[in-house]
Amino acid sequence: MSSTRPRVLLLFGGRSSEHPVSCVTAAGVMRAIDREKYDVVPVGITRSGAWTLVDGNVDSFRLDTGEVPEVTGGGAEVRLGPSGTGAARDVIASTPAGAVSELGAIDVVFPLLHGAYGEDGTLQGMLELGQIPYVGSGVAASAMGMDKHFMKVVFEAAGLNVGPYTVITDKEWRRDPEAALASCESLVRPLFVKPSRAGSSVGITRVDVGDDLRAAIEAARVHDPKVVVEQGIVGREIECGVLEGRGALPARASLPGEIVVAPGDHGFYDFEAKYVDGAAARTSCPADLTEEQTAQIRELAVTAFDSLGAEGLSRVDFFLTPEGEWIINEINTMPGFTPISMYPQMWAATGLEYPELIDELIQLALQRSTGLR
Repeated sequence: MSSTRPRVLLLFGGRSSEHPVSCVTAAGVMRAIDREKYDVVPVGITRSGAWTLVDGNVDSFRLDTGEVPEVTGGGAEVRLGPSGTGAARDVIASTPAGAVSELGAIDVVFPLLHGAYGEDGTLQGMLELGQIPYVGSGVAASAMGMDKHFMKVVFEAAGLNVGPYTVITDKEWRRDPEAALASCESLVRPLFVKPSRAGSSVGITRVDVGDDLRAAIEAARVHDPKVVVEQGIVGREIECGVLEGRGALPARASLPGEIVVAPGDHGFYDFEAKYVDGAAARTSCPADLTEEQTAQIRELAVTAFDSLGAEGLSRVDFFLTPEGEWIINEINTMPGFTPISMYPQMWAATGLEYPELIDELIQLALQRSTGLR
């Protein structure tokens, strides 16, 4: 780490369908990060995969402007090269005119990327090869946390309660779609058809009695050829934030929060309800739970975090049934991170405000070595 302010490369945008959400997340972090403590280098990834310097003006990275925020490129393209330590930490910029300049070494990457090619272990693998510290989970935990199928397998092995589901792979669907549809017959509707490796509720369809399951599967396959079909769970949607412990200390769980979807056009907490329609849902933080229930979900959230070998941060989502049973829905190893996102809200309710939360995540990354650990 450099002797002056640690240099943080904020990486956002990306090639996934969650590109706009990543831009909004980055805008929130850029507004709140302590510039007196950290030297910030904002780098956006275009939808085509080009890395480009961003001037730090975040006003356009909002979902309420009538336009979808996007990293458009056109400026200096960026790559990481070997530094004097042998690690690939030097930021090298190339202008469209061909001029090349070295912008100095970075100390840590904060990958504010959601979805494939950023949250799924691919970027983490690249950073590991370059011996570059980064915020968040490593390769294996990121990959499993992105894939709803393997995530459920790990949770079941850890003794967590997982709702009924089935998986339809690309080959199964192309080989015999009727058999794939038949595999869902044991599930009770409503069903939720999801791309296995996507987030932010992108590509999800609720299928009620009489609805076309085939069309829902095809809609999910636009985003991922592997599809998970889940049986709907009746219950409250309760979430809990987890932070890695310093050194050998155990992970920490926040106070839980609750998502309540208002009656209307949204049958569930879909993309529009999350990011566009401000009246579609409300959050309650901390959630209205008994002390025993609060203790239960915090313990279960840490169990989920540890079962994947997660690091840095995660948000763990549960259903609380009317019978008082906890059913885990999923883990998100890079949750939405705007100031109004649930993850920062839950930690604020627990006593860790947004700027301090950003600082804690960077410090966790700086103290952690790359490679096997």
